[in-house]
Amino acid sequence: MTLAAFLLFMLLGMPIAFVLLASTFTFILTSGNYRLLDNLPQVIFGSLEVFDLLAIPLFILLGEIMNEGGITRRIIHAARAWFAWIPHSIAYVSLTSNLMLASIMGSATAQIAIMSRVMTPEMERDGYDKGFAAALTAGSGLLGPIIPPSMVFIIYGVIAQVSIGAMFLGGILPGLVLFLLISGLIALMAGRAKKRDTGNKQPIPLWGATRGALLTLVIPIVIVGGIAFGIVTPTESAAAATLMALIIGGLFFRELKWGQLPGVLQRTARNTAIVLFLIAAAKAFGWVLVYNQIPQQVARLMQGATESPLIFMLLVFVMLIVVGMVLDGIAALIILVPILLPVAQQSYGIDPIHFGIVTCMTLSLGLLTPPVGAGLYVASAISNVSLPRITRWIMPFVLAACLVILLTIFNPWLVSVFR
Repeated sequence: MTLAAFLLFMLLGMPIAFVLLASTFTFILTSGNYRLLDNLPQVIFGSLEVFDLLAIPLFILLGEIMNEGGITRRIIHAARAWFAWIPHSIAYVSLTSNLMLASIMGSATAQIAIMSRVMTPEMERDGYDKGFAAALTAGSGLLGPIIPPSMVFIIYGVIAQVSIGAMFLGGILPGLVLFLLISGLIALMAGRAKKRDTGNKQPIPLWGATRGALLTLVIPIVIVGGIAFGIVTPTESAAAATLMALIIGGLFFRELKWGQLPGVLQRTARNTAIVLFLIAAAKAFGWVLVYNQIPQQVARLMQGATESPLIFMLLVFVMLIVVGMVLDGIAALIILVPILLPVAQQSYGIDPIHFGIVTCMTLSLGLLTPPVGAGLYVASAISNVSLPRITRWIMPFVLAACLVILLTIFNPWLVSVFR
């Protein structure tokens, strides 16, 4: 009944957080175990009473301040100057800007929204197919959950009780490999995507553009460098980076005004509430699954299927791709990690950081796969491009991400190079 209720509510288009809560209540009512209702508020509240989750609103706030303070615009302007000499430079500008934003923002959906608003019109003005421009922006958004900081890494670290700093550092090399693969795809696809030559070759002063973006490099240095050298925790790095963005945007660039701060804080509060409500709902549903001994059943099923850690990881990879198609990545993470991680550690001896990187990367593919596909819908809505048109161009980027995940599964050292 719980599974049937879950599928029914999801097919009716109910928001995923409400689907999870409704399914939780369905289980309690159909099982007749009403004592669970006494513990449910404590489970929901306890899921949010975690200090490390404070990094989520801080990174969301950081992204809002970057946009209002002119930091994002200067990053893109500098990237245009640096890549002006390369054929199809505007496509590489989109990719590189995504990489730089991924190293600062932590939220893939917000990153896709920003870049769709800025880069898709720019690429269309340069003569590229609008579907390719939107697909490139959405595909490059996959760097967001991999390159630190990453919101999904924070949530995994809280659930699995592993070092969030180790997760951040473990994502660097797989993220750079994905960046190189997408660069190769641009070289192969951009010529076919360019419909006309607009002659838009106005030179951008290299030093002027670089000088404007130099200050912005302080932010990723504070985040990644501070964590790597043990100076700050991930939560402290988020607070420090937010403070640096306030200083840079308000005092140096003078684009962030006092009158803009209420709007910035309001958007931050709204987006934080959405994420945290989803975390609480997914935790409640996951608690019901654990109560019903689903992890033990999955463990027995997996152990009966294979004794090889490699085959187990490949089975998890396939399962998570399917789950990511129908379930929000954060919700899937909170539900499945308590089920699969004990099996991975106790039965197969898999490193929880390696398992976490693979899990987060695989679930992030759900950003670009229907019917949930939040990143795909955001790129489609903001770029004003139909989903079929984006989907036609997006598949090579999805396959590139799958290849990186498989490389990470077969080569666990990829996540331990910088740790």
